[in-house]
Amino acid sequence: MASMRKLERHQARTAYLFIAPTMLLFIVFTVIPVFMALYLSFTNYDVISKKDWVGFDNYRRLIDDTLLWTTFKNVLIYSVIFVPLNILISLSLAMLMNRAWRGVKLFRTLNYLPTLTSAVAAATVWIWLLHPEYGLVNGLLSTIGITGPAWVAQTETAMMSIIMLTLWQSVGSNMIIYLAGLQGVPEYLYESAKLDGASKWDCLRYITWPQLRPTTFLVSTMSIIGALQLFDQAFVLTQGGPANVTKTPVYLIYQQGFNQLQMGYASAQAFVLAMAILIFSLINMKISKAEESVV
Repeated sequence: MASMRKLERHQARTAYLFIAPTMLLFIVFTVIPVFMALYLSFTNYDVISKKDWVGFDNYRRLIDDTLLWTTFKNVLIYSVIFVPLNILISLSLAMLMNRAWRGVKLFRTLNYLPTLTSAVAAATVWIWLLHPEYGLVNGLLSTIGITGPAWVAQTETAMMSIIMLTLWQSVGSNMIIYLAGLQGVPEYLYESAKLDGASKWDCLRYITWPQLRPTTFLVSTMSIIGALQLFDQAFVLTQGGPANVTKTPVYLIYQQGFNQLQMGYASAQAFVLAMAILIFSLINMKISKAEESVV
């Protein structure tokens, strides 16, 4: 008995030893910076001069910051379009790639490759694709008699340009997640449904979709968080324009902190964004639980 306890203590010490480097890195590069940013949000820190404690002044200033609320409106519009399309396209691709046909592994790989592409590099390529005169997209539209718009320069199409780019980059990874979910659905459910005369649509509606609810919760939550953290694509593709229609909260935080050197105010904006991410994630969780209880 004593030897067993000694072995357990040895195993516990070994486990702590192995996780210690990871925990140390987490504390140094995540926990400490978060608390430092929280402290800075209560100061007027501007990098150059000495910082002074200003209390909640930065947070009170946020209330009247129309540009900040404009950026939240922009990501709300983006999310309303992007998240449903992301789920629909990812699920459709996963169902298509879940079939055992020749070359399916190659097509899975090809669909996943955009996920591995740097966001900055992808946005640079899409600038050329969406060029109003020489771009491939407008070139294809012209072949069917449609004059393409100046995608990233018009307020009506700038946000759609970012949505197309981010969809191209994200559906591959979500396809893999849905593919894993589809392969976890018991086959006997489909066999029983077919014996009862269920159609393919019935199988999708009453078997596949309910079984994939946890997967959809994961995909939708990640998509919402990604939408609220949108920065690279807007920075490279549109620079937040035209007329701020594609400016995002993270882009605004970047400008406040590094262009205008208002680090204290930028930190306050960052914590408001963090709270928004938390709130939307909790709302999504409540909706998912409510749907599960109905089923």
